[in-house]
Amino acid sequence: MSKIIRLTETVLRDGQQSQIATRMSTEDMLPILETLDQAGFHALEVWGGATFDSCIRFLNEDPWERLRQIRAAVKDTKLQMLLRGQNLLGYRNYADDVVRLFVEKSVQNGIDIIRVFDALNDVRNMKTSIEATKLAGGHCQTAISYTTSPVHTVDYYVDLVGRMAEFGADSICIKDMAGVLTPQTGYELVSRIKEKTDLPLEVHTHATSGISEMTYLKVAEAGADIIDTCLSSFSGGTSQPATESMVLSLEELGFNTGVDMKKVEEATAHFNGIRDKFRAEGILNPKVKDTEPKTLIYQVPGGMLSNLLSQLTEQGLADKYDEVLAEVPKVRADLGYPPLVTPLSQMVGTQAVMNVISGERFKLVPKEIKDYVLGLYGQAPAEINPEVKEKIIGDAEVVTVRPADLIEDQLPEIREEIKEYAKSDEDVLMYALFPQQAKDFLGRREDPFYDVPLQTVDVTLDLQ
Repeated sequence: MSKIIRLTETVLRDGQQSQIATRMSTEDMLPILETLDQAGFHALEVWGGATFDSCIRFLNEDPWERLRQIRAAVKDTKLQMLLRGQNLLGYRNYADDVVRLFVEKSVQNGIDIIRVFDALNDVRNMKTSIEATKLAGGHCQTAISYTTSPVHTVDYYVDLVGRMAEFGADSICIKDMAGVLTPQTGYELVSRIKEKTDLPLEVHTHATSGISEMTYLKVAEAGADIIDTCLSSFSGGTSQPATESMVLSLEELGFNTGVDMKKVEEATAHFNGIRDKFRAEGILNPKVKDTEPKTLIYQVPGGMLSNLLSQLTEQGLADKYDEVLAEVPKVRADLGYPPLVTPLSQMVGTQAVMNVISGERFKLVPKEIKDYVLGLYGQAPAEINPEVKEKIIGDAEVVTVRPADLIEDQLPEIREEIKEYAKSDEDVLMYALFPQQAKDFLGRREDPFYDVPLQTVDVTLDLQ
């Protein structure tokens, strides 16, 4: 009997987010959705991450309407989204009432699977999302934010999976956002998790460092149930390994993927045209296709590498790039080894830049880093360097409760603020997550005299 492994296709979310800053429009997607639905994938990742923000900030689209249109076209395949736990799709913690309503409306509008992660792997920050997903009738997949450090061992992750299962996870994902999960460690980690729990296990990685295909073959051998891949049009580099290549390799090794390659080829032909359009417009930077082995050394996601270089170049300090790159792991160690995933990746990168530019470590400290050290983002994976801690917050008391317990309900105030333009709960939630962008979007929709131009200047790429 052949072994079974399923594939989740990421071209509509992580693939395009990793390579074209999430600029793919709904119009680009609609003609090929029926084909993708018939291709035999376990799920299509279509929403969450940076898609919501990009829709209203750059594309003048309603992200909820995008989801509804995709759901109308995709009849049989599960639709999946990425959610940052208590951060939802933003960069800070929201009150539980906002989280519950957002999850409820996501499922009502078409999402089947919600992949929930927390940047610190603090399961307390995932609790409300897990409960809300199950209450709404969705499937909650909790994700490990995978990284390496003296504390991030295989034992650490196996214990983490146990806690996720206790919190009510329906499945588990190893989310390797930087592409640093090596083949042998992947094999050991999957084997140990499969011994720990009978929950379905999915593996997500990026091709940045050049080892992703080898890692996928080893995790398949170890018993992973699902892997994430991307159509070759937007695969490789900072994205996932190519769907076509992985299907052919796995099938030859005796795995049954259930993927219809004729449908995949049809979909790839469509997205090749989309890719070429973005390349001609200069949005697809060839560097996102590059292999960057330094990722394995510095544990820095590929998107973060390019952002650091861009940030320094704009300030005329491109010559400081290597110095900043070397500073990143030092900052990360001082701060208790947080995984470099949104929003911690941006925070650690900014602190490294400040340390180098100021000439003194932690002389300048952003508010977000102070809040992190105070415990307002959750519990750090390891102890924060006591000297650094004192330098940043002095003798201030560190929060030990679940951070969201300190946030009162926010929906009543939010509804009042946006009542002039919001016509639905979905509109209210849009404003809750991105107040200024949503107000401008809703204002343009509701008021012909509301004259605010669309944003055209790029923002820092969202790494996940």
